Amino acid sequence: MKFKIPRGTQDILPETSALWRIVEAKAHDLCRRYNYKEIRTPMFEQTELFARGVGDTTDIVQKEMYTFEDRGGRSLTLRPEGTASVARSYAENKMHGWADQPVKLYYIGPMFRYERPQSGRMRQFVQFGVEAMGSDDPAIDAEVIALAMNFYQELGLKGLKLVINSLGDKDSRDAHRTALVNHFKPRITEFCTDCQQRLESNPLRILDCKKDRDHELMASAPSILDYLSEESAAYFSNVQQYLEAMKIPFTIDSGLVRGLDYYNSTAFEIMLEGEGFGAITTLMGGGRYNGLVEDLGGPETPGIGFALSLERLLMALETQGIALPVEESLDAYLITMGEVAKSHAPALLHRLRGEGITVDGDYMNKKMKAQFKAADRQNATFTLVLGDDELENGTVVLKNLETGGQENIPVEQAIEKLKAERGA
Repeated sequence: MKFKIPRGTQDILPETSALWRIVEAKAHDLCRRYNYKEIRTPMFEQTELFARGVGDTTDIVQKEMYTFEDRGGRSLTLRPEGTASVARSYAENKMHGWADQPVKLYYIGPMFRYERPQSGRMRQFVQFGVEAMGSDDPAIDAEVIALAMNFYQELGLKGLKLVINSLGDKDSRDAHRTALVNHFKPRITEFCTDCQQRLESNPLRILDCKKDRDHELMASAPSILDYLSEESAAYFSNVQQYLEAMKIPFTIDSGLVRGLDYYNSTAFEIMLEGEGFGAITTLMGGGRYNGLVEDLGGPETPGIGFALSLERLLMALETQGIALPVEESLDAYLITMGEVAKSHAPALLHRLRGEGITVDGDYMNKKMKAQFKAADRQNATFTLVLGDDELENGTVVLKNLETGGQENIPVEQAIEKLKAERGA
């Protein structure tokens, strides 16, 4: 029986995983500079966590979650996103009591959603996410947005467009909700079944509908910005001022609502403008989720964060022809001549690796010429040639494949030269 990979997943082969390591290293380094600490949460949680945290009316909860019952009869779900898990951990581990506030966290890991696979969207995908919890200072909003922008910029992406909006506080959203219901209700039968169900439960979700986004009522829908309370408007203005001070260009879009129920106040997305990236240009999104921690059993805690797909990032880099600096080379390749020398190769390779040298050798009983070809294919800087004479004298022939120069020297001296070359 032949097995195939499940639909919506992918094998990341060695030549591609090298690119993943680069972008992941960039995320780790950037978060270090911004003083965000890594958190690792379980890949599955209680189903109710996502139902309460993400929202019953969202497509994620209604249609896309991978949910199963364990042997104890408990309903568990593979995490479809990271924020709810981090908020759960924040409450459970009483992070609100930590001396340093806000608590600034980040994560990189697989998420799971049962949706139609398409370019840049998989059923198992990897998210890089950031969460800052405990502060309602608009400066932290600007910091989180700046971190996201820097991530893409430092990897070389061009044509980035930052779009921001405010979803306001509870009073703002209640007033806007009433206006939305009054706007859509007379013609709600012209909309999809999902939108009809959301009219009373969560009319804001109608604005995020992909099926009816071209309906004429969408363009004329009431703007949340017209219903912001004085406090919410001032907060949003401060966020804009901080971004302007950072010289980060942005566009305000009152139709930006995001797809998760926990968002409020600041919301933002980063898009990619230009040809070749497809119809869905959004790279990432985020926003404030004041109230989420309380909903999950914790204390009153403001928070803001973002999440982005590494798959879509890599697709964007490829679209723009940006080649990341992959270094897949060997310091040295050990070439043996004869069975006796071959029998000594494993011990020598082990010793070289213990000295921090990246080295490999032949395990296919190749002739000497074929071993040199293997060294070339693997971009080895040096070869170490070991034969009967070298074994007897305790030496190796060290050859620089870039210059062609070679010398027969003691093994210890060869090790020191390779270490010095690596250090250079």
